[in-house]
Amino acid sequence: MQGDFYDKIYFMSTRKEFITVLILRTIGNFLILSSLFLIVKTFYQPVTQEIRYFVERKLNKQYIVSKPQDIISPLIVEKQPSRSLLASLLNIQPVEVMTPEDPSFSIVIPKIGANARVLSNIDASDEKMYLTALQNGVAHTLGTAFPDEGGHIFLFAHSTDYFWNVGTYNAVFYLLDKLDVGDEINLFYQNKRIVYNMIGKRIVEPSQVEYLTRKTNKEFLTLQTCWPAGTTLRRLLIFAQRVAD
Repeated sequence: MQGDFYDKIYFMSTRKEFITVLILRTIGNFLILSSLFLIVKTFYQPVTQEIRYFVERKLNKQYIVSKPQDIISPLIVEKQPSRSLLASLLNIQPVEVMTPEDPSFSIVIPKIGANARVLSNIDASDEKMYLTALQNGVAHTLGTAFPDEGGHIFLFAHSTDYFWNVGTYNAVFYLLDKLDVGDEINLFYQNKRIVYNMIGKRIVEPSQVEYLTRKTNKEFLTLQTCWPAGTTLRRLLIFAQRVAD
């Protein structure tokens, strides 16, 4: 009888330890999977954009900017260079014509394949307003100039409230860091194409908002995105100046 009693205690103790270990393992696995989910959600868009850019550069893909009313003729299609085996496997066209998303106000950057509508007069101090706008395109900052007005135009994208929500917003500006001095940035405004050339870039702290009110005697464009991509730590600014018509 006494042996059965001790066996019962041992069994209960072992069973309790087993349940404890099982619970701890379940919690641990849940935390690991949750962490992996947040990492993938945060960096999925930046990583896919980096891969796309890398592959297209290796294949020498070209983006050509067209006017909204342009029509690609069969002759242009026939003159496109033949695709490499890798391009064929990935179904990548060697030349792609980019027509603005919205001819009334859009931004098109051929080097990085960026093409998005611009939403006007977005208050950069109104979090709800700009987060809603950034799910649908690029934001034009309230109080800054419009294209063809000769002032300072400030556009921003890829902003968020918390880092785990970065993937919720459009990825059009994820590759801005790839731009170099002289690269072309196109704004389409009221059915008119206006070309700007990049003249510089800078990484700043989120608190450095003086660039919003920058004064200029020439038509000047500033693009802003979060930096590094997939985080909200700092801001990357791209500066561009209008090319003479």
